Amino acid sequence: MEIPSIKIPSGEKIETISIPLPTADVPFYRPMVIPPSDLKEPDGVQAEQTDEVDTGIRNVNIPIIDFDVPLPENEILITASTTAVVSVAATLTATAAFKWVVTAMKPILKTAWKKLSPKSQKA
Repeated sequence: MEIPSIKIPSGEKIETISIPLPTADVPFYRPMVIPPSDLKEPDGVQAEQTDEVDTGIRNVNIPIIDFDVPLPENEILITASTTAVVSVAATLTATAAFKWVVTAMKPILKTAWKKLSPKSQKA
């Protein structure tokens, strides 16, 4: 009895592929110099006068607790209050209209349901 053998052909040589290493542009920033909060001008130097820019925000003092509350411009207050009033009015009107429609349609829908489903009445 002969033992079977298998002839395996020689494999082909595969060249390895050269993949270059990835490169990246490293982000950078210009350092921002921030002076300390307690920075003062040296002796003999006058501080530069700056004009204050009106931001449109007024401060209202509450005398009981001695606290300043920022208050925006009149245009912003008028716009915000008008929007609030209109949205509340629309909500109340829609609620009243919906209740009226439900009250008016309930008997009509009940009658239509009874006419369309006679089988449920007999059972």
